[in-house]
Amino acid sequence: MQTIDWLWILHPALAVVLIYPLIGMVVRLGVQARARRVDKAKLPPTTGRDHADLGQWLSAGVVLLVLVALTVVIVTKQPPEGFTGGPGRALQLLLVLVGTVVSLLALWRVKAKVYRLVFALLTWAGVLGLGAQPEVWRLSDNPLSPAFWQSHYWAGVAVVGLMIFSLAARPEILKDLRWRRLHLTASVLAAVLFVAQGITGSRDLLEIPLAWQKPTIYACDAEKRVCPPFAPPAVPAPPVGAAGS
Repeated sequence: MQTIDWLWILHPALAVVLIYPLIGMVVRLGVQARARRVDKAKLPPTTGRDHADLGQWLSAGVVLLVLVALTVVIVTKQPPEGFTGGPGRALQLLLVLVGTVVSLLALWRVKAKVYRLVFALLTWAGVLGLGAQPEVWRLSDNPLSPAFWQSHYWAGVAVVGLMIFSLAARPEILKDLRWRRLHLTASVLAAVLFVAQGITGSRDLLEIPLAWQKPTIYACDAEKRVCPPFAPPAVPAPPVGAAGS
């Protein structure tokens, strides 16, 4: 594997090592918090606060993970000297990335409702803006196509939106029963999408060849399921003076 191949598995590796274990902890604490509040179960009084705090880390982690994935795809799609749009476009995308991260950090810190709304929209707009770049591969952009609903990218965008909502609406969720019910519905939908992400992500990993294999693999005929042969390995030149020995 080359450096570019390690960069391509950075996103799934972080998801497996950090995000999915955190999902399990958040779900477990959420079930306990509801049992303590509704069923009066004898659980530590910090259960609800721990659920909210870990949920906040989960939401921010998912957004950052998606930004890592989009950045790697855009940066490694072409060599730097052949980057479409040149340095000007590269600078624009860098500013969008930095602005999205700053908006996420601001969303974590601000308290006023209007600021939370503004920074939530800016964060999601940044993710959508980076995801709309031509270097980012998607099965389909047509919601009427079955491929759209099987797309790892679009499910990821939906999860990011739900995570940003949970992060932005945290004060309301803690205070209002109606917001808690909405949060529960969003969490169930997010859980389904996370399962789908695990499946489609594994599927997509099977379709991504190593860097040295890509010229041959991408020349394959998907309809006939045939591929051109790999180039034979280069034969090393004989050492100088070997011919006359």
